[in-house]
Amino acid sequence: MYAFIWRKLPFGLAGKLTGSVLLAAAAVALLWYVAFPWAEPLLPFDDVQVTQDSGVPGDPGGGDAVTGETPAGDEHELPYDTDQNNTAPPSPDR
Repeated sequence: MYAFIWRKLPFGLAGKLTGSVLLAAAAVALLWYVAFPWAEPLLPFDDVQVTQDSGVPGDPGGGDAVTGETPAGDEHELPYDTDQNNTAPPSPDR
């Protein structure tokens, strides 16, 4: 099939290379703007379910209801310095 297309493109080598690039760009544009938007609702990428139960293996929670209280300690405390790049990791005795 590709040999047939290559033979049918006009204007010598330069025309064949230009025509090939244009055909490839047209195929990519057709996929990007027509085929992928059509198929996107059929794909399960956004099919996410988040539950509160503890039926998930490895889940440490007991399925308690979410309250507005924050637990003791800062859950968002980072174990590294965010003011500098490439800081040394903390020593194990810290």
